[in-house]
Amino acid sequence: MNLVISGSVAYDYLMTFPGMFREQIMLEQLESLSLSFLVDRLVRHRGGVATNVAYTLALLGERPLVMATVGEDFGEYRAWLEGHGVDTSGIREIPGLYTASFFATTDRCNAQIASFYPGAMARAGELSLRELPLRPDLILVSPNDPAAMDRVVREAVELGVPYFYDPSQQVARFEGPELARCIRTCMGLVCNEYEFGLICKKTGWSPAQIAAIASVLVVTLGEKGSRIETGGREYSIPAVPPERIADPTGVGDAYRSGLLKGYLRGLDWETSGRIGALAAAYCLEQEGTQSHTFTPDDFVARFERVFGEGRLLREALEPPSSEAGRRA
Repeated sequence: MNLVISGSVAYDYLMTFPGMFREQIMLEQLESLSLSFLVDRLVRHRGGVATNVAYTLALLGERPLVMATVGEDFGEYRAWLEGHGVDTSGIREIPGLYTASFFATTDRCNAQIASFYPGAMARAGELSLRELPLRPDLILVSPNDPAAMDRVVREAVELGVPYFYDPSQQVARFEGPELARCIRTCMGLVCNEYEFGLICKKTGWSPAQIAAIASVLVVTLGEKGSRIETGGREYSIPAVPPERIADPTGVGDAYRSGLLKGYLRGLDWETSGRIGALAAAYCLEQEGTQSHTFTPDDFVARFERVFGEGRLLREALEPPSSEAGRRA
């Protein structure tokens, strides 16, 4: 299947301040606040929901196409993605702009001061599914510029292409009617527990109503795992115990990759959710959203240790052996 992932591409700039912010702030002079912090560590990570999901899907043997806008500083990032099996032909570089960037400084008490620069992401609404080099068979609509998310949903409906709807942090930007319209026409809704509560509040729908309308409802629950509701059944997916906890950033994106891998290979929802849980554990164990790696054999072996039977997963991870099995 031709999988298209529409969403954000970004750089994350993470800094650490060895002191405490609160010691530097004088409440009596807030009106003339002017501060500069000398940080002792700077790390730049490749990020963005669309590319995070695509990266782990590539590790799992897929070649998803990312649909996004980036800036003039994207050359090295593009080479990285292509080198790891991601199709970047749907990514458009915008002259004169930088790729979206997240800047965060954290002090020794874990207080954080952060800024987000949308950059080229603000132009994502200019992209059209009709201009892609291939016709999608399935789309993941993940967080992006709101206008871009709206356009992808509308065009997917017009073209008759099924899509998973993953509004994530952009739930806060959408009003109830907008969310309701996108959920009514999606084949599956994916969100975390807090986002699901906010969606219920904004749409006025009950959890049961949303599960029925979305056809497939996937709610991630952090260390409690996830649940998948479809066809009147509910599957409780446990979290995979990590070997260590390094960084929770991007764990939800890795989960979505595993879930989609199972769906693309025709596996049942419980198995697909378990693949997602294991992919999430690999991400949790490394710092950065695209620092984890594994071979298909490693992945299957660990899956079998945690869940038992892994035959279907092993078959799903095998490369296609015939021309019919390759993407056009």
